[in-house]
Amino acid sequence: MGFACHVSPLTARTGGSRSGRAFAGLGALALVALAMTTPSLAQTPPPSARAEMAVATPQIEGKTVEGKPFTLPSLKGKVVLVLYWSTACAVCRDKMPELRTNYEGWAGKPFELVAVNTDARMKDMLDYENIISRTVPTRQRFVQLWAGDGSYRDNLGSHAQLPAGYLIDKSGKIVERYVGRIPPQAWDRIADLL
Repeated sequence: MGFACHVSPLTARTGGSRSGRAFAGLGALALVALAMTTPSLAQTPPPSARAEMAVATPQIEGKTVEGKPFTLPSLKGKVVLVLYWSTACAVCRDKMPELRTNYEGWAGKPFELVAVNTDARMKDMLDYENIISRTVPTRQRFVQLWAGDGSYRDNLGSHAQLPAGYLIDKSGKIVERYVGRIPPQAWDRIADLL
C-alpha cells in the first residue's frame, strides 16, 4: 500500500527547506496513519435499511466461555445488544469498561448484552477473560461467546470492521446495526425499546 504525501504550495513554490518538506511529508503520513487507525463513528442505518432489518431474525447459538449452552432466541422478550469484537481490536478493548458500566445500569431490566469474540485463537480470548474474572465485578459481566468454537453458529455473516453491533428488539428482530464504536444514542434507543 502506498502513501501519498502532501507538500504545501508555499513549501513547493519556495523550494522550502529539506526539514520543512520532511515535516510536511511526515504530517501527511501522520494524518494517513490516523485515518487508518481511527474507526468511523458508529452509524445507524437510514430508515429504509432499518425497515429491512426489522424483518431479519438473527440466529446465534454456541457455548458461553463458562461452557453453558446459549441460543439467541432464548432471550426473546428482552432487548439485546450483540457485539462482535476481538482482543486485537484496540477500540473494542477501549469500549469494554463503558459497555460493562451500561450493562450494570440496566440490571433488573429486560436487557442483555451478548459479546461474540472473533479471535482466531481461543487462548487470546481466555487470557483476556482470565484478567476480567479477577478485575471486573460479576454484576458487570455479560454473555461471552467465542466464534471459533465448533458449536458456534450465526446467520449474521462476517464483519469487516470491529466492533460491530446489532440491536435486537424484544420480538427478536434486528432494529439497528452499528459499525465501529457503539454510539451514545444506542443507549437511548435501548431505553426506548425497553
